[in-house]
Amino acid sequence: MTTPMIKFEDVTKRYGDLTVLDSLNLEVAPYEKVAIIGPSGSGKTTVLRMLMTLERIDGGVIYVDGEPLTHMRKNGSLVPADRRYLRRMRGNIGMVFQHFNLFPHMTSLKNCMEAPIHVLGLSKREAEERAAELLDMVGLADKMDHYPSQLSGGQRQRVAIARALAMRPKVMLFDEVTSALDPELVGEVLNVIRKLGEQHNLTMLMVTHQMGFAKEFADRVCFFYDGNIAEQGKPEVIFSDPKEERTRQFLSAVLEAS
Repeated sequence: MTTPMIKFEDVTKRYGDLTVLDSLNLEVAPYEKVAIIGPSGSGKTTVLRMLMTLERIDGGVIYVDGEPLTHMRKNGSLVPADRRYLRRMRGNIGMVFQHFNLFPHMTSLKNCMEAPIHVLGLSKREAEERAAELLDMVGLADKMDHYPSQLSGGQRQRVAIARALAMRPKVMLFDEVTSALDPELVGEVLNVIRKLGEQHNLTMLMVTHQMGFAKEFADRVCFFYDGNIAEQGKPEVIFSDPKEERTRQFLSAVLEAS
């Protein structure tokens, strides 16, 4: 049996009295593309933030490629992971954020070189070659020396994708990557993500409100509601014949609005 690339095992996350994720169980197979949909406050982005170790979990364990992410093995049992262990495990995961998070004082090329040099220990030349190749792949070969302020929102988001890929992650996370873009720029970013899915062996999790893209791109859609997965399945089933009333209400409201 194939080891899941991502596994949430009874994962709980609270903020004070508010339970954002409630004993979540989720497995994602190697190279699977999963779209996460659902109303605001349902826990979607929290799933990605915990995979990036930006949030601590309050219960359960997360595994990446068979190894615990949030915990480490010590004397035969699991204990909370220390900073060094987290840094090593985080190297398997790349994330593209809603608001780009690029370094404003660095060119596109330098943005993509920084982490491979300081985290992976690549030489400047190796990092530059890798960064140039990835910027070319996302269609920005002519923008390598441009700073973020000189780029459109869509171009900045494509630099952010190249930067995440420069770490050679096994898992790519996309958090509402088109929601801060003007409508005419959405397509160029989705095309790059589509290309990644076709050309790279990546496991991909995408939180999105782009239902058409989720339907076309994902192998599986997970509908989150109230801190857990209310329904999941193949896109054609979820979008055409959802079983749960909550899923039907959500899709009806979202598709009407678009």
